[in-house]
Amino acid sequence: MSYGKVTPRIVEELRGICGERNVIYEERDRLENYSHDEAGKFYSHMPDAVVKPATAEEIVEVMKLANRERIPVTPRGAGSGLSGACVPIYGGIVLSLERMNNILEIDKVDLVAVVEPGVVTNDLCRKVAEEGLFYAGYPMSVETSFIGGNVATNAGGSKVIKYGSTAHHVLGLEVVLPTGELVSFGGKRRKESSGYNFTRLFVGSEGTLGVFTKIYLNLIPHPGCVVDLLVPFASVEEAIYAVPKVMVESKTLPSSVEFIDKLSIELTTQYLRTSLPYQDRAEAYLIIQFDGRNRSELEGVYEKAGKVCLENGALEVFVADNPFNSETIWRVRRNWLEGLRAFDPYVGVGDMVVPTSEMPRMMEEIKRVSDRYGVRIPCAAHVGDGNVHPAPMKPEGMEPEEWRGLMERILDELALTACRLGGAPSGEHGIGFLKKRVLSEAKRRELELMRRVKEAIDPNWIMNPGKLF
Repeated sequence: MSYGKVTPRIVEELRGICGERNVIYEERDRLENYSHDEAGKFYSHMPDAVVKPATAEEIVEVMKLANRERIPVTPRGAGSGLSGACVPIYGGIVLSLERMNNILEIDKVDLVAVVEPGVVTNDLCRKVAEEGLFYAGYPMSVETSFIGGNVATNAGGSKVIKYGSTAHHVLGLEVVLPTGELVSFGGKRRKESSGYNFTRLFVGSEGTLGVFTKIYLNLIPHPGCVVDLLVPFASVEEAIYAVPKVMVESKTLPSSVEFIDKLSIELTTQYLRTSLPYQDRAEAYLIIQFDGRNRSELEGVYEKAGKVCLENGALEVFVADNPFNSETIWRVRRNWLEGLRAFDPYVGVGDMVVPTSEMPRMMEEIKRVSDRYGVRIPCAAHVGDGNVHPAPMKPEGMEPEEWRGLMERILDELALTACRLGGAPSGEHGIGFLKKRVLSEAKRRELELMRRVKEAIDPNWIMNPGKLF
């Protein structure tokens, strides 16, 4: 694909649209900050310019200019992704949405929040909680990610098992298309049977079809009370097999069921300078969360769940029934990747998903791959919905470039295994450009159809080129 260049003339036009302070050009140190995401600097590429619009109208003009000149545009949220989706691998313009960070409306009648794409997820969660409401689209990167990035990748997280991934909470979108046309899909309504569902099409499109400027999100009444269980197990197998039994026999769907293995716990607690009970004996932990209107409503539920765990190999069941104890547990889970990177900055992260029933087989395959390659692969998982994150760690003494090839081979192999088990190569991080090989092998026919959609909406292929396809 042949693209136009960002020239000084183009930069002056961009400055005329967004203001001189909001265009970065020929400043390598500042541009470098926009060259990678959390997948790491293995996968970085410098943009030619970074543009920071503040309004939909400014984005319209930027896109008209880029389309006219055939300049690639890469939309960027917080850069907290792990698949390289916001890396400008063809250079061109990075369109950073950091200034579009306003919560435009919290509608307590329709139970809808209207936000700009640069709103930090946690800021929205806190704001709606003040109104007695709850936004259930809750990725693990809640404190850093932007809503726009969550929508672009159809982010998941710990609460998918009960509330669904981001797509379940997006009611409508305002989008600037690659041609500069401003369009709206959906809105403050929960039902529609009026032709193709363009809202769902754009959710998870990873910036390849357009730029979000306004997002309509579903809200629900706040559940009121939360109880977390920390459950150590003597083996990974016992922990995994206990999960469906907990969900069925407690007769209440948990809001979260998380898995974390022994090596992950050891490294993350060292990083955080804390500890969890039974660390000397437990090979795996489950974190099980229930929410409800009040504590009395939940007592019978978590007592049943705890009993099921004990009957299925749990060493103990610890109940965290106040915010301090809950935060102690979740802090370890949230900082899992940071904990691993403190010991190995080259650690890779997978994101494959399988049917929940296939989780035992998936974990067995991860162990086999670990043994075959002689590579440690700690794991965390949103085990209740089958989304697993294996994290291969670089063997001591291996050169980084050699490790990069081996790590990618391991993660590709595991992703294809997930597909063979009825799953998919990504559960929540997206494809970006790191998983293109796997996507092309696992979903050839779907990819052909996606390409037709892409060509219809973006005929010049300027929107986030090099991703998905």
